[in-house]
Amino acid sequence: MNDLHDIELVKARLAALLYEKSYMEGDFTLSSGRKSDYYFDCRQSSLDPAGAWMIGSLFLHMLKGLDAKAVAGMTLGADPLVTATSLLAYREGIRLPALIVRKEPKGHGAGRQIEGLANVQKGDAVVLLEDVVSTGGSVLKACKAVEEAGLKVLSVFCILDREEPGGAEAFAQSGHSLRAIFTRPELVRLARAGL
Repeated sequence: MNDLHDIELVKARLAALLYEKSYMEGDFTLSSGRKSDYYFDCRQSSLDPAGAWMIGSLFLHMLKGLDAKAVAGMTLGADPLVTATSLLAYREGIRLPALIVRKEPKGHGAGRQIEGLANVQKGDAVVLLEDVVSTGGSVLKACKAVEEAGLKVLSVFCILDREEPGGAEAFAQSGHSLRAIFTRPELVRLARAGL
């Protein structure tokens, strides 16, 4: 999927799938506590095989030119994202292990907060994958955990940037960049254009 036309086609098809399965309008309370007139439940699409393939393909395209040695994400929302991206990279002959980050270290067994560290080395560069970014709080905590594990965070990629107040500032203050496949207006426009 190197051709720009193919990428735009996959993006339009993903927008349609997300709009059908993951995008809801109404009265919702977000994890940040803020009220919203829409909710985006990406898992409904990322757990669909076609959705996983499209998301992984687009993230893999976004990774081109970066020297990422792994992709990481917060459980549970990013589990299918890092898995799809890692598997598609492997199919292209690229070694790109997936790391899963918990909110807190596990209270039993090895007590790990990050799974998959045996597949990377200290100092390796990682890209964090996220389904939805609002204020950036949870993904920035994941960035901190990854850095505390001795890895370098190159960037954060997400499916949908809600462009919530304070989000861009939080990323700027943390020194991490954010790249999104969609913003809400773009997602809605692309999805409705294909209906």
